[in-house]
Amino acid sequence: MIDPDQLRTRAAAVFDRLREDQARESAAVAREQPESADETKPGTDPPFDEPVVLPTLDEQRDDRPRPPLPRVMAVANQKGGVGKTTTAVNLGAALAELGYRVLVVDLDPQGNATTGLGINSRNLDATIYDVLLHDVPMEDAIEPTSLRNLFVVPATIHLAGAEIELVPAFSRELRLRKAIELVTDDFDYILIDCPPSLGLLTVNGLAAATEVVVPIQCEYYALEGLGQLLRNVNLVQTNLNPRLEVTTIVLTMYDARTRLAEQVAREVRQHFGAKVCRHMVPRTVRLSEAPSFGQPIILFDSSSRGATAYRELAKEVSGGAAQRVG
Repeated sequence: MIDPDQLRTRAAAVFDRLREDQARESAAVAREQPESADETKPGTDPPFDEPVVLPTLDEQRDDRPRPPLPRVMAVANQKGGVGKTTTAVNLGAALAELGYRVLVVDLDPQGNATTGLGINSRNLDATIYDVLLHDVPMEDAIEPTSLRNLFVVPATIHLAGAEIELVPAFSRELRLRKAIELVTDDFDYILIDCPPSLGLLTVNGLAAATEVVVPIQCEYYALEGLGQLLRNVNLVQTNLNPRLEVTTIVLTMYDARTRLAEQVAREVRQHFGAKVCRHMVPRTVRLSEAPSFGQPIILFDSSSRGATAYRELAKEVSGGAAQRVG
């Protein structure tokens, strides 16, 4: 059995590897630039190997600029069980409660976002499978939920075969982007719940989005594949979607009783800085129970710690941006 100190050491090693990868990429870029561009400009970030002293959570000012509406955000992490679907559903619900029009696109064959929003998969005329494979307009697949301003494009088990069926398809990586472009102006936020893999469905989600939201469980194993996810994001950015950027990292399943969770949270904040949301999602039973009732946490238990966390997270993600007129 591995003790907490050993796990913390391993977590630190993960970020050491990420720093080495980033340093190599920076060195490669520097070699391609003229010598005059090698000097560090005033106001730029310090070299990656220098220690970074972060202010405490209370001292941090959340004055990051937010992209303009509408925002298309892919919620992605190839590691399963990190709160990805929970974040897509409940962040979407909390944004809808603030008055934004929100569309959740369920791109996971498990269809958990669909059932978590109370949609019966047996009574659907069209799903995201039909949008991707049969060129059905996305507006024909949109279903309302029990929460005002919150809509979903559902998924069923049929989506499991899409990875294979998309292989011979024309422009296979961009099919979701083309479908979403036709409905983007109808919503303020579009949240794409990507499957826990790095296959064609996830590539479609990343190619369609302009931002990536990465939920990270506050445990060591959730960090293991983080480097691969970031490399894949960079590949999509380079080859398919230059606008794509990791803008939001959400710490989930935070258990304040464990030293390991605190250490992981500190390491993530030190490595990713302002991209990490100030508000963390705690590990609570009520968050786990809500999907079985087909409700987001703000409807299932409005006063719970989970509901409070996602409400605060929604305010932080939106930055108080005004809803669009029309």
